[in-house]
Amino acid sequence: MSGSLATADLLPRRAALERMALGFGGLALNSLLAEQARAGGTSRPQALFPARARRVIFLFMHGGPSHVDLFDYKPKLQDYNGKPLPFPERKVQFAKRGNLMQPPWPLRQVGQCGHWMSELWQHLPEVADELCMLHSLCETNVSHGGACMKIHTGDEALLRPSMGAWVNYGLGSENSNLPGFVTICPTSLHGGSDNFGPAFLPAEFGGVPLGTPGYPNTPAVDARFHYMSNERVSPRKQSLQLGLLRRMHERESAAGNAGAQLEDRLRSFELAFRMQMAAPEATDLSTESEATRKLYGMDDPRTGNFARECIMARRLAERGVRFIQVSHAHSLKFNNEQWDQHSHLEKGHSINVGQIDKPITGLILDLKARGLLDDTLVLWGGEFGRTPTTQQGNGPVGRDHHPDGFTMWMAGAGVKGGLRYGKTDKFGYHAVENRCTIHDLHATILHLLGIDHTKLTYRSDGRDFRLTNIYGKVAKGILA
Repeated sequence: MSGSLATADLLPRRAALERMALGFGGLALNSLLAEQARAGGTSRPQALFPARARRVIFLFMHGGPSHVDLFDYKPKLQDYNGKPLPFPERKVQFAKRGNLMQPPWPLRQVGQCGHWMSELWQHLPEVADELCMLHSLCETNVSHGGACMKIHTGDEALLRPSMGAWVNYGLGSENSNLPGFVTICPTSLHGGSDNFGPAFLPAEFGGVPLGTPGYPNTPAVDARFHYMSNERVSPRKQSLQLGLLRRMHERESAAGNAGAQLEDRLRSFELAFRMQMAAPEATDLSTESEATRKLYGMDDPRTGNFARECIMARRLAERGVRFIQVSHAHSLKFNNEQWDQHSHLEKGHSINVGQIDKPITGLILDLKARGLLDDTLVLWGGEFGRTPTTQQGNGPVGRDHHPDGFTMWMAGAGVKGGLRYGKTDKFGYHAVENRCTIHDLHATILHLLGIDHTKLTYRSDGRDFRLTNIYGKVAKGILA
């Protein structure tokens, strides 16, 4: 392009946008070209098989819900209640452990499939036949930090791209005006932003927080995308400024003076510019019907916070966001304590289930009614389970961290609803049938999205990395 940069201020807006390639079409083209230029030694595979899912909603229960109290029925815990575990405990423990303890609440079978659920769940049984129970998750870290990093990034110690970042990198957003990966009300604990960050992937693929990461986490009513407005600079001037930056960057790139980091930064500016119109509409819940508000429990003080998160997740899914994480974490305002009940298990789990039961059920029913459940994968779970034994200590009884066998569930695109997959032993301690490691879980999620986990790689520091490292096998038994 010719002419002085100073002449840009004299151009009509449309001409400036066209000449500077900052119309939405130009932005998309620039995005694709820059993406291809950076791909060099990376591998972003075309779908090798039909994708059953187009997007993922991950309902993350921070702290570790107790599988044996909520979903994994073990009659032997009643028979051995108060007795020692009849085999050795794992050597590495987070806290000192006591004897076996039966659940404080009865578990009963629900749905035509007969899933076991605690009586705490009053609404979830409505969608029991949509749920694929994974009873054999295992091999996370025994501490929160390592386990959170493992379930989010596939590595418990080293900085690696998050699962959502890999999905975003592999498939991209379906909406160029919204991020491909959004994390709603994330916590700053146990890995913080590294749990949704891009690590060595280009920055644009990391999760964009809706609500400031914190401890306690941001109440959903206050959750906002940051930097969505600029009262000092009009949209016209912003577009011209971005045009100038793009031209300057292209000139520097042609001269060999600009690297991928500058390109990533510029693309983040461009996305923020495009989001100014799309993001406020996507997160505006005032347009939701009274029936929808009631379905999720949005106006109930107990369920309202998580209901807002789940409705925002559905709205983002409708608008083409590829990976959406919804976190149920510590909030002083709403009196929940993560799921980390080392003590006060009965009180803590009662509060937490009460907060999420109706919103989660509403989300699944709403997705199904709108035809979105067929191509949306919903994943529920925490970073580990809790021990079938008590934790020794003062105060009301609780349970310790438990990574050796625990439950998560999936619903929606490509999985067998009503299926119970895998098994723990008769005490709920070890995963003993169809063991599903975190690498296996990640491989299965990518498979449902049409991606071979061994082919989705990125070269960094002289080697090819992938979400599943050198491990992982698809849990084919859950595939519909």
